[in-house]
Amino acid sequence: MITLITTVLNEGDNMRRLMDSLCAQTRPPDEIVIVDGGSRDDTVKILREYEQVLPLRMEVEAGCNISRGRNLAIQAAHGDIIAVTDAGVVLAKDWLQHLTQPLLDNPNVQVVSGFFQADVQTPFEVAMGATVLPLVDEINPETFLPSSRSVAFRKSAWEKVGGYPEWLDYCEDLIFDLRLKMITPPFTFAPQAVAHFRPRGSLRAFWKQYFLYARGDGKADLWRKRHAIRYATYFIAAPLILGLSLSLNLWFLLLYLVGAAWYLYQPLKRLPVVLRAVPKMSRMEHLYILLMIPIIRVVGDFAKMAGYPVGWRWRLQNKPPDWKATSEKQ
Repeated sequence: MITLITTVLNEGDNMRRLMDSLCAQTRPPDEIVIVDGGSRDDTVKILREYEQVLPLRMEVEAGCNISRGRNLAIQAAHGDIIAVTDAGVVLAKDWLQHLTQPLLDNPNVQVVSGFFQADVQTPFEVAMGATVLPLVDEINPETFLPSSRSVAFRKSAWEKVGGYPEWLDYCEDLIFDLRLKMITPPFTFAPQAVAHFRPRGSLRAFWKQYFLYARGDGKADLWRKRHAIRYATYFIAAPLILGLSLSLNLWFLLLYLVGAAWYLYQPLKRLPVVLRAVPKMSRMEHLYILLMIPIIRVVGDFAKMAGYPVGWRWRLQNKPPDWKATSEKQ
């Protein structure tokens, strides 16, 4: 039995897109359990409309975070296979079929990683998609950590790691993935199991998103080396190059060009692929996209540098559980 779970909070603008894509699945779920975190809009009302056409059960727990909501949904699930997605996405028609087939075919498979693609509609979203989202050919299945907008696993595996970490409000799915990797066989990658979602639509929303992601990294003590390299690049290497160019030789400024080429190579490589998903854009829109890509990169970096120490301060004050101790319920 396959149970699909998700959590929602004030997703009235997005719910119908997700629910309609669930209605269209080639392999429909046997059960859908949705936990609402106390929505104040019409989210619950919209979900009620689908109770007659989908095997939907809904619970409301006001104030619960996303980890708590997922754990409650999985606890209530009758299925031994759990598929997880997020509100705000549109699932490909064969998403659930591709995502769960490896689990149905092989009892040794414990986790299946689905994939996600940007559902871009504006020039800014094109720039966002090219800048922050990998293409499928960039993925190493052995190291890929799936987002919980597109992942499936056995309920028994979820139980073994103590569920999603309820002490963590962001990056909770990464900790869940890392804990699963410590006790299960390698994840199976299902690139055809695609969830389409819209990137953030403004720099303000993007800043907030990446600030919160980095704050979650700090809370969970994730990616120390990555964050250290970022601080060193902006606050040591960049000023050092400027100092050398002013005091010794202006040719040192060429190092900025080398750094920029490396910095922007991947987004520019992705850009033609992302552009294929939208109607033809004007030259001015293409120019706008090209100008926004480096801006998005820099804004994202500074948002991370601002959020990471906030998370670390929280960590020092609250002393959260050691997520590497997989035998401990969190």
